[in-house]
Amino acid sequence: MLYKDFKTSIKSLGFLSIEDFMKYIGVTSTDVLKWEEKDDVPYTVSLIVHLLKGEKNLPNDSALDNVIEECLPLASLLEESSSFPHKLEEMFLLQKQLNDSTNGKNWELGINRFGKDINWLRCIHMEVAELIESTPWKHWKNINAQPDMNNIHVELVDIWHFLMSYILQETNVPKAVSLVNTHCIYEAVEDVDVKAMVKESEKLSYISLAIETGNMPTFSGIERFIDQFFRCCKISGLSFTWLQKLYIGKNCLNKFRQDNGYKEGSYIKEWNGREDNVVMVEIIETMDNVSFDILYEELTKAYSKCK
Repeated sequence: MLYKDFKTSIKSLGFLSIEDFMKYIGVTSTDVLKWEEKDDVPYTVSLIVHLLKGEKNLPNDSALDNVIEECLPLASLLEESSSFPHKLEEMFLLQKQLNDSTNGKNWELGINRFGKDINWLRCIHMEVAELIESTPWKHWKNINAQPDMNNIHVELVDIWHFLMSYILQETNVPKAVSLVNTHCIYEAVEDVDVKAMVKESEKLSYISLAIETGNMPTFSGIERFIDQFFRCCKISGLSFTWLQKLYIGKNCLNKFRQDNGYKEGSYIKEWNGREDNVVMVEIIETMDNVSFDILYEELTKAYSKCK
């Protein structure tokens, strides 16, 4: 819907001003300014206008309000999910490029270019432990501490790196995208149950160990992995959109580390008292769309100040 048609429609619906309509659907003046600049109103808002059209007076039926309130997040999510296959393909290709550059060609055979065995299952198992370490799970120490949700999300992204690598070891990029695509459509919770999050995260370790010990077939294990991973994202409050942004950020940081002596041991991980992960997150929080190249430039600038 064009912005000018939108203005005409809301007047015909009985709203005295755009501000009244903004309050009704719960959007901000910033949102409306963006619509006006683009001369385009989001599909979900157009949907609400069409639902309301035909009524002489502004509906105040609580049942209709509830339907709109319930449908709006779902409609937004479905609209957003149309971009998920492209984002998944981008992530899998970036992961393959990173593995090719750090481990050498044919890393899918389980050995890197230095003759070192690659065990993605063990990697996942160890990252799960780091995730749990970001919660107050210990009964003998810091029992009233708060979970570090920012780091938990970073650890989930690390797990995602290794899970994608494991999937790519067993199949190709198009098949990988097909396997994962339907699992990306979910609403991340806002109120995180830390105990439930820890238990669900531990299941990723159980799947790793089950495959490693031959108690679960590889392919069915991959499907279980994918399902369980996105369950963990959901209950930890990590949306797919933020997962993708963090992934691009962490992938770029991993490349940056490798280019600056990480494997050789000369890389500086603490940047003026802050870990490089923290600096990376601060940078991507300022970016609407995370660009690998622009982020790499920003990391280079920040790193030069701590050397």
